[in-house]
This record gives sequence, structure tokens and C-alpha cells, in this order.
Amino acid sequence: MEKVKRTPAKLHKLVESFGFEIINKGRDYDTREITIPDVNRPALQLVGFYDYFEPRRLQIFGKAEMMFLRAMEPEKRIEVFENFLRCEIPALIISRNMEVFPELLELVEKHGRTLLRTPLQTVEVSSNIIDYLNRALAPQIVRHGVLMNIYGQGVLMLGDSGIGKSETAIELLKRGHRLVADDAVEIRQVSNQLFGTAPEIIRHYVEIRGVGIIEVQKLFGMGAVQFETEIDLVIQLEPWVEGKFYDRLGLGDDTYTMLGVSLPYLTIPVRPGRNLAGIVEIATMKNRQMKYGENSAVDFIEQFDRRVDAMVSQSRNNG
Repeated sequence: MEKVKRTPAKLHKLVESFGFEIINKGRDYDTREITIPDVNRPALQLVGFYDYFEPRRLQIFGKAEMMFLRAMEPEKRIEVFENFLRCEIPALIISRNMEVFPELLELVEKHGRTLLRTPLQTVEVSSNIIDYLNRALAPQIVRHGVLMNIYGQGVLMLGDSGIGKSETAIELLKRGHRLVADDAVEIRQVSNQLFGTAPEIIRHYVEIRGVGIIEVQKLFGMGAVQFETEIDLVIQLEPWVEGKFYDRLGLGDDTYTMLGVSLPYLTIPVRPGRNLAGIVEIATMKNRQMKYGENSAVDFIEQFDRRVDAMVSQSRNNG
């Protein structure tokens, strides 16, 4: 059974990604992890109801919450903030760049909570954070292979070590395609789609036996690399076995399943003299064609059947 992991999102990384203004840095700002891909706009909590409250979610004060708090007497507002900030929330975000209550600033410092602010509207910042967390907290596996973007499609090439995956990647790079990952591919499931990237330490590097490690970005330019891509096709490279049946028409509809998502799957036999890069390009174009409902193999069989039927009919008429 494949090992699936979920990596918590770091609060400080999220803040850097969105460029939030840090009004107060909490005691756990640098170490705090977020494990729930959701946010909360406190409503019932502002009137003292904390049953079913999940403090591990990021908290957001929008215009409605701030107007409700502004209508309170300062003493009541202090009581509300005291009760709320006793909870170990990751951070509180103020939207629309609204002015922060002095009482709130004093109490976030007292309780060591992180207070952030953004010019975005509440709905916008909420949806953006949820999208970010869905990706960051998505289930993830690592596969040995090469991932490239070919004609706008993510192609994952698998196969035993030494089969020629990296060499094929180099030839594809020379043809203008983009490298995403070589050797180790980190694959995340977001909704019903799979996205692949490379571990940071080996990102944009390729190992070629007999040559060594090359940095693709410096050798081929910025246009030859890509940080992430959706995976559209899986290709298995394997040694050519004499006598083994290989699909010659392309009528097969094999799939490869990862993290519960099934993808189109092809097996390409490898032997000296085969132009693997060209074959992978053709396989990618065919996969794209099939997404638009066209299948050359089916068309060929239908034309062949019609031709045979016509010949049989003509033979009967002549007889």
C-alpha cells in the first residue's frame, strides 16, 4: 500500500504568500501549523456561544463582524475579545484594511496571538485562503519517475532505473518542452485532479549517467522549466520483450490509479533505435485528441469494417 502523507501548512508561509500585514506577531508565529483547510468568521462566538467552535481554523473579521463589535460598549468589547483570544487560534485576519480596535491590539499582545490585516474583501480572502490550504494540505505521494509538460499536458514517465527516462527528458527539452521533476515526483490530489512537482532540493536538476547532474534552468533557459503541472497521462517505459503482445492499434483504454484518481495509461517498450522522445510526443498529442472525442484507432476500425462489408456485399452481388 502506497504511503500517503499530509503536510501541515506553516502559518508564516501562508502570510508571506498572501502578503498580509502583520499587526502583531504571536508567540507561536514561526512554528504554528495549520491542519484544517477552512476558515471561520466568528458570529455566535461574539455573543458567547462556543459549543462546536473549532479554534484550529484561521479566523476572519469582516465588515459585518467589525460593525457589530463597534456597536458594543468598550467594556463589553473587551469581554468578547478576552473570551475569543483565550482560544488558541492560529491567527485573526482583519479584511478591507479596517481600523483595529485598541482593545483588540492590547489583548492580542496579552494572549500572544497573531493579528493580520489585508485590503481584500472578506469573501475574496476567505476563498483564496481555502484554495491555498486545499492545495497545501492535499494528500500526497512520491513516485520515482520524470514529469514533463508536453504540449500543455502533464506527462508522468515511469520505469525501472536506467530505462532511459532522464535521457528521454533531455531530448524532449531540446524539442522545446518543459521539465517539472526528475527522479522523484511529489504528487498531490486536489479535488479529482492530480498535480505534480519536484522536491525543492532537486528541483530543475536532471541526472544523466556518464555525464552527471545538470541544472536545466541554466542550460536550457527559464522557458524549459515549470514548477508544477496537472498530470494528464502516465507512460510506463519497459524493456522490449520478444513475443509479448503490445497494443498496435491503440484501442486499449488502460488506466493508472493514484490517490483514487484514474489517468490514461500507456506502456511503451524500449529497445535500441526507437525514438522515445518522438513516441512520447505522439502519445501526448493522441491523448489530447482523445480528450476532444477523437480516436484514430476507432476511426480506422470503422473504415476497415465498412470496406470489408462493401467488398462482401459486392462479392455477393457478383455471385
